[in-house]
Amino acid sequence: MAKGERKAGGKPPAPADGAVDRIPGGDAPAGGFVQLLTPDGEHLGSVTTADGTTYSVDFTDEEYRGFYRDLVTVRRLDAEATALQRQGELGIWASLLGQEAAQVGSGRALRQQDMAFPTYREHGVLYCRGIDPIMPFGLFRGVDQGGWDANEHKFNGYTIVIGSQTLHATGYAMGVTMDGKTGSPDGEAVIAYFGDGATSQGEVNESFVWAGVFNAPMVFFCQNNQYAISEPLERQTRIPLYRRAAGYGFPGIRIDGNDVLASYAVTRAALDNARNGQGPTLIEAYTYRMGAHTSSDDPTRYRIASEVESWKAKDPIARVKAFLAKQQVADADFFAEVDETARKLALDLRERVLAMPDPQPVTMFDHVYPNSSPEVDAQRKAFDEYHASFEGSGH
Repeated sequence: MAKGERKAGGKPPAPADGAVDRIPGGDAPAGGFVQLLTPDGEHLGSVTTADGTTYSVDFTDEEYRGFYRDLVTVRRLDAEATALQRQGELGIWASLLGQEAAQVGSGRALRQQDMAFPTYREHGVLYCRGIDPIMPFGLFRGVDQGGWDANEHKFNGYTIVIGSQTLHATGYAMGVTMDGKTGSPDGEAVIAYFGDGATSQGEVNESFVWAGVFNAPMVFFCQNNQYAISEPLERQTRIPLYRRAAGYGFPGIRIDGNDVLASYAVTRAALDNARNGQGPTLIEAYTYRMGAHTSSDDPTRYRIASEVESWKAKDPIARVKAFLAKQQVADADFFAEVDETARKLALDLRERVLAMPDPQPVTMFDHVYPNSSPEVDAQRKAFDEYHASFEGSGH
């Protein structure tokens, strides 16, 4: 069994000093971060934060190889989706390129009973939950409205309105407590994903207030990819984001978001603290968006090429590959097999997306309200009549 938990009975991280002061081999930003795997593939064993909390992982060789397989697969599926959008097969796509470690590590840290609340970019978390990766493509292709059963998958719907999912998650987590489903090692915990830009939204700060006051069993997982679309981090905050947690009365901690092992270890510990009644934690995964914000964005207009190149040296997949090679737990045949398997999965995904039926335009009025409304009914009727007026005209 992999280990990523805190010491038994350990206290939560100190709110203002949740990150390590210095990590050997790392190039941490101001304030430091938790790192278990360096960019050159060196495994640091364990890391102890300023408050005495120790984080470590102890995986089998096969489990380490599994992390690599997940990272490569998620990136390849994401690349296929980007290609589909460029070819006019998707309306839009939000790539996770560069953020795979944050998502795969935290996604694998979730237990079966835990609930995740994503933004619109958590394709890696979705994959790690064992969900068919085709699921969000109906939304981005315009075939459906992304209305899957959140309870069935323990994965809420993709959220386009920035930051609103943190309120949904907090309310759900408070309900978990009221239903008596927390307070034990087998209890349910909740995780909400959002970006650095979302921390400037009122909804996110409101959710911090409610979660802190009501000791909600949840983890706020901020993927700090350095840009809120085109706005750099320094225009969002004067202090590291994880330190904001102190003002709301719960711990915050910063991790190397390109380190899948640190992402796993810290998220697993935070989730277990939440389910055991120790309240929320804010995790800031310090990472980088290698591609565009979405397929509608041109990142060359607001960031320089040298910055992107510097982050390529910290690539989350390359460091795991270097580690596996150094430890001699994977060889060239393994890496080639992973690439080929991921390629086949991506081609299968492409074929399934292209086979999706085109919806009737009038269906855009479906599910606006559970039982419709006179206004929506009138709009539907008018649209249907307008659309029917073109029949036989060749338009």
